[in-house]
Amino acid sequence: MVAGVPVEALRRAPLFADLGRRELGRIAGGMSRRTFAAGTTIAREGEVGVGFFVVDEGRAKVSAGGRQIGELGPGDHFGEVALILETPRTATVTAETELRCYAMTSWEFRRLAETNVAITWKVLESLARRLVRRGELDASV
Repeated sequence: MVAGVPVEALRRAPLFADLGRRELGRIAGGMSRRTFAAGTTIAREGEVGVGFFVVDEGRAKVSAGGRQIGELGPGDHFGEVALILETPRTATVTAETELRCYAMTSWEFRRLAETNVAITWKVLESLARRLVRRGELDASV
């Protein structure tokens, strides 16, 4: 455990699954533990976000344009675009149950990304996969 964030909790997130203990320790060192009550909006579509979250326990729903588009549970993550660009959120994330997450700010991620290529590459891969799934990026080009 580093700064209250267990390395093994981060390893469960597909985003970080291939990273070694050293990289996970660096990430954990830049994160803080956050707990949200059921019904709490954690990220709101259209509002600028500066945080990234990995779900440790609980469930959340994801909505965009007023309709539900997904659910999140342990090991899932959201807000990675906010790590790179401080832009408006593309979806709203609302806790369905009490939700325990590990959070990182964009400025903390930048410090990490500038010194660790493996971490930076994993986040870029995750973003690219998400864009391909949404049809916003053609993977064959």
